[in-house]
This record gives sequence, structure tokens and C-alpha cells, in this order.
Amino acid sequence: MSETMTRPQGRTLLLNAADNIGVALANLDIGTETPQGVTIVRRVPRGHKFAVKPIRAGEAVIKFGQIIGFAKEAIPAGDWVHEHNCGMGGADGSLTHDYAFAEGAIAPDMVPVNQRATFEGYRRANGKVGTRNYIGILTSVNCSATVAKFMAEEINRSGILADYPDIDGVIPFVHGTGCAMDLSGEGYQIFRRTQWGYTANPNLGAALLVGLGCEAFQIGKMKESYGLTETDTFQTMTIQEIGGTRKMIDWGVERIKEMLPVAARARRETVDASELTLALQCGGSDGYSGITANPALGVAADILVRQGGTAILSETPEIYGAEHLLTRRAVSREVGEKLISRIKWWEDYTQRNRGEMNNNPSPGNKLGGLTTILEKSLGAAAKGGTTPLTAVYEYAEPVTEKGFVFMDTPGFDPVSATGQVAGGANILAFTTGRGSAYGCKPVPSIKLATNSDMYARMTEDMDINCGDIVEGVSIEAKGQEIFDLLLRIASGTRTKSESLGYGDNEFVPWQVGAVM
Repeated sequence: MSETMTRPQGRTLLLNAADNIGVALANLDIGTETPQGVTIVRRVPRGHKFAVKPIRAGEAVIKFGQIIGFAKEAIPAGDWVHEHNCGMGGADGSLTHDYAFAEGAIAPDMVPVNQRATFEGYRRANGKVGTRNYIGILTSVNCSATVAKFMAEEINRSGILADYPDIDGVIPFVHGTGCAMDLSGEGYQIFRRTQWGYTANPNLGAALLVGLGCEAFQIGKMKESYGLTETDTFQTMTIQEIGGTRKMIDWGVERIKEMLPVAARARRETVDASELTLALQCGGSDGYSGITANPALGVAADILVRQGGTAILSETPEIYGAEHLLTRRAVSREVGEKLISRIKWWEDYTQRNRGEMNNNPSPGNKLGGLTTILEKSLGAAAKGGTTPLTAVYEYAEPVTEKGFVFMDTPGFDPVSATGQVAGGANILAFTTGRGSAYGCKPVPSIKLATNSDMYARMTEDMDINCGDIVEGVSIEAKGQEIFDLLLRIASGTRTKSESLGYGDNEFVPWQVGAVM
């Protein structure tokens, strides 16, 4: 995708010299003459595609210089190209790619340590750096969700947080699982990693872990597995052990009151950008996503990597069809093959559940101009920039490698971001074309609009407009703008979603396996 063009040609855009489709930057009515020398023969909605030359039935449809599908029928020049005449090709939605490994892993030019960008972050005792300073109430099981919420509500009602301006808030991380699962199964291991990952995330200054007592996920076993001991910033208790709901709430409120002055001792200090671990997300994508916000975020990710930081690309079903581009960037064959093993797992997973990988894009994505998962994935993968792929992680595994990495997650945004935060992300950037409403406590979420129309409608939700890229702003300049905002947000500036109060309900651990 290195030859992608972003300068508009009138009301249209041709992204690559090899493409046989163009993109409409405005509604194109029948009879419209385009700069590509074709006349529109069927109305093309804004953000959608049209054929710039005749495409034979069964011929590949090319966008970004890559295959995004195959013509279901002969498509004349100037015709609207969408799901009515473009599909995946294979009956089961599967793909065959020529995977190559470690062909394009060229080390980036790293910024010298003494020249790195900086931000103001919270240095924790273990050396990690947070961008926020929350107290979290984690729940081992759905049965303890209510007491966790009551604890947080009582603290908030009391007004005590006004005495601790350096505490960003008290968050109950509630969910719908923790029991009725196979204790030796994959789902249990994922859930355990997620719980520990949130407890250890540097954006938490202190944490409680509360349970019922008889659930499958036992707090004591988790503490034993990770060698955890209780401290003035980490405490655990169960409803059954303490003697009921009211006693549990009272216990939690008192523990939080004790933790507040301890967590409030943390002070922001100047640290370099290598301490940032950026979660890359997209949701409510449209036909502009792969043209504007996603490649601009990729530029910001490249800048961060050159600064010594980390960028996490995820959403495995939404890089399906673009994974062959990522394997070529892998630093080793082993890293590339681990990515392909996760792709094969997803093909099997969807087949076992009587689905297919092309169930994605969503109806909203299609209304926005995306036709197949191949098209969506090529745009989504652009968030990962151009630097080498240094590691591949399973869901909620601790991210320990620097640079550009991949974490296997579902495409559903809250579930995917939960895995990234559990892996150690301390800041998140989220591109959207349709206008996703999203926040991600304890991690600030920066919202990037892919088109100017949506940005104008939802300015209170969007932090940056990337739609002006098709109006002449360079992708490189927009990427630098995003990176500069990342530093300000990491230093304490509030995102739009934080100002609106989003993030209390977006903790959604991935549930894999049978509910027993």
C-alpha cells in the first residue's frame, strides 16, 4: 500500500495506479463525468466505489493495489461497485494467500534517547508509567458486580474524591463471567490473564479484587499463580468470607478510603515517549477509514516506535485478508508464523460456530462504503504503520516487546480494547467513520474521525478530524498532529470521551468456550 495516493481528483479518488475502482468523495449521480475518464452509469453514494474500467465476471476487484473481492457479474465502467456485484469469491469465505516471512522487516531510524519527545506520567514502583491515576474495583465473578458498583457509588456520593484531585476516579470493572467455565480451558486462562492485566495496568494507582467466594475463578488461586501478596494498594475479599452484601460494601468503602491518600502520593514526572504503549483501534469504519484516519494513525504509530515506544494492532478478524502484508514485516519467520496460526484458529472458530470470516463488515460498515472483509482489513491494517512486526501475543498477554506488535483479539471493540489494556496499554487511539461512541477507563481513548461530515455532526465526541486529508492535508502532517495530541493526553489533558464520562461499561473480557 506504499503507492497509495490521497490527493483527490475532483469529487473522486484513485488510490493506486493498479486499481480498477475509484472512490466517490461526494454522491455521484448518473451521467457524472469523472477525472478517470468514465461516466457514472449508476448512482454512487459518497465513500463508495465505482469501476474506472470494465471488470469481467470473476475478475479481481482492486483497491489500494490489493484484491478486495471478485466481480459476481460483469461490471461496466462507471458502475457502482458494492456487495450486489462484488463478493469474496470462495463459497465459504476462506482465502488463500502467498505468505512470505520477514521480507520487509527494515529496522526504523530510532530517535536518540536524549532527543526523544516527552510527556508527564506517573512512574510506578515497578518502573512502569501510567497516564492516569485511578483506583479500580475488579470483580472475580458477575455475582460480585453489584457490590463493586455500590462501593464506587458510595465513594462518589460521599464527596471524598474532592480532597484528592490527583485521583482520576474510582472505577468498578464489572462483567458477566467468572463462573460456569472449564477450569483447564482456554476461556479460563484468558479471563485470568485479563484480571491480572488490569490489576497490574500502570493507570491504576491501587486496586481491590472482590468476589462471591464459590465461583470457578478463585481469587486465592490467581494470587498464587502470579505470586501476589496484599499491600496498601492491593486488597481482596469475598462476600461469603466477610458475611454478606452490606458488610462487603462497608469493607470496600473503608479500604478505598485507606487507599486514596496512598494512591494520591503519585506525582506526574517527565518521562520519554518510549514509556507509551498505544492501543490501536477502529470501530464504525467507513469507506474513508483506510484512506484518512487509519493511515494517519499508522504514521503516528511509526513516530512512536521510532521514539522507542510500543503500538499494539489487534482485531484479528479485521486484518483477515491483509495478514500477508504483516508477515512480510515480521522480524522473524517465527513471529510471522505465530500470526498465521492465530488466523487459522479464527477460521476454525468461525466454522465451528457456523459462521464465516466475511460475516464482518457490519451493516453500518457497508452503508459507509465497505464491501468485503478484505477491503475493511486492508484499511484497518494501515493503523499499524510500516515498521517491523516484533511480536505476536495472545489475548491479554503482557506486552513486553517494544515496537510494533500484534495481539490476537476479536473485532468487537470493547472486547478487543479490554485485551490490549490487560496487556499493558496506557493510551488508546480509536478511528471511526460512522461515529462510534466509546471510552476506555482506565485508559484515555482519543477519537479520530475519518470524514469531515461526521466530525461536524459529532464534534463533542471526536478529538481530531482526519477527513481533511482528502481536502489536501498530508497523511504525514496528520500523523504528527495525532502523535502530538497523544503526548498531551498522556500528560493529563482530557479526551472528549473522558469529558463525556465514557468508560465505565467498556470492560468486556473475551468469553471463549462453553458456558457450563
